[in-house]
Amino acid sequence: MKHVLALSVLLSAFWLINSGHYTSLLLFFMVVSVLFVAVLCHRMDVVDGESQPLELTFTIPVYWLWLIKEVTVANIAVARCVWKGADSISPSVIKVKANQKTDLGIVIYANSITLTPGTVSIDLEDNEITVHALTRETAKDLLTGEMDRRVCKVEP
Repeated sequence: MKHVLALSVLLSAFWLINSGHYTSLLLFFMVVSVLFVAVLCHRMDVVDGESQPLELTFTIPVYWLWLIKEVTVANIAVARCVWKGADSISPSVIKVKANQKTDLGIVIYANSITLTPGTVSIDLEDNEITVHALTRETAKDLLTGEMDRRVCKVEP
């Protein structure tokens, strides 16, 4: 039930932020819409700890800020490679160990690798992620394990 309540709060906040109008009629429509969606999701049994991990509520925003910084830095590095030409690109395929304890943590790690420009998660097998890196420097940065450590701090 706590997941349905969290979904209702999230949907209400989303409605209020996007609406910008707070008349009683629109607030009534918001309540009716949110209740309808919450009841429908509950009846379909699609709201649970896996689809809505509440334990990440307070830890994930700090990780997102760090990831945004990393994505920005990687974007600049990839643009630099494009400007320098083909000689600056040294593609490599590496394997990195995923030290996360949960499936959710491993998925966050693999998706974070793919979100970072210049790296793509190719395969995941036995807590080991195969990654294609655009340059050797990018591969070395990934092998330092900084992203892995940060995802381990986030996971429940």
